[in-house]
Amino acid sequence: MRETGCTGWEAMPGMKRRDFISLLGGAAAWPLAAGAQQGAMPLVGFLDGASADGRAVPIAAFRRGLKEAGYVEGQNVAIEFRFAENQYDRLSALASDLVRRQVTVMAALGTPAVLAAKATTSKIPIVFVIGDDPIKIGVVASLNRPGGNLTGVTTLASEVGPKRLELVRELLPTATIIAVLVNPTNPNAQAQSRDLQAAAPALGVQLHVLHASTEGDLDTAFADLLQRRAGALIIATDSFMIIQIKQLAALAARYAVPTVFQFREFAAAGGLMSYGGSIADANRLAGIYASRVLKGEKPTDLPVQQSTKVELIINLKTAKALGLEVPPTLLARADEVIE
Repeated sequence: MRETGCTGWEAMPGMKRRDFISLLGGAAAWPLAAGAQQGAMPLVGFLDGASADGRAVPIAAFRRGLKEAGYVEGQNVAIEFRFAENQYDRLSALASDLVRRQVTVMAALGTPAVLAAKATTSKIPIVFVIGDDPIKIGVVASLNRPGGNLTGVTTLASEVGPKRLELVRELLPTATIIAVLVNPTNPNAQAQSRDLQAAAPALGVQLHVLHASTEGDLDTAFADLLQRRAGALIIATDSFMIIQIKQLAALAARYAVPTVFQFREFAAAGGLMSYGGSIADANRLAGIYASRVLKGEKPTDLPVQQSTKVELIINLKTAKALGLEVPPTLLARADEVIE
């Protein structure tokens, strides 16, 4: 399995990739065995629209949050993992399965998973991690008093989307055509595109929206970039895009397209620039919230948290390979410069 880290989404130290994938893929069976041995152990459901491959970092961070609050998987809590393998239409069935297994709390990662979980149960507490405004998409009534059975963490990725456009414009002042790559199956795809389209005129750029929901679509989208003469690419936040970080960075290099994404792992994998929240920080906070629910607190009493850790990462090596000179003012604002 690949994970994000200082060098990108690499295999976990001391463990072969195929072994770890097999281990995580079989995670759904762990709680059954653990339950037989431990008795009345609380059960946490983990619902994700992506695939297990590439999810090591958020899962490890979620477990870390649980541990910080006193819960260790296999000792006093069990976790059932369900992954939709980037097929968001499977999420409802997977959420229903977790409900049948009578999980104590359900963690939902990504907007599609959260919406599916919300539509499936109004009784089981749900702790979410999303990059959208949870009020705007109808998940909670307010941030301070969520209401209902949902609360969680937002990185507000959509809100910083226009900022990525500004950063690209600052780095490439002559670029007048910029593309944005979105997953059309994501319920928030239109909102992300709309926010960027609204910001484009003031920056003097024309925005082209490209679609990709499969690995094959990615190659087509990058080829389309050349035909549209786009000077740069912004990748919209999406679970599918996250697990394709290494491929996206490789395609950006192959097509020599300056590209920006939300997460540090993209820049670490060879992408030009990243700006946005931390996957690990958001999922750690979600793990802490799940623990508080296990201890008896109600979601409606837990304010939605905003992961405030926002980072600007610039890969100077990639910039040089693209023949770009990064303005000193931009370098000075970077949280990290990869050379």
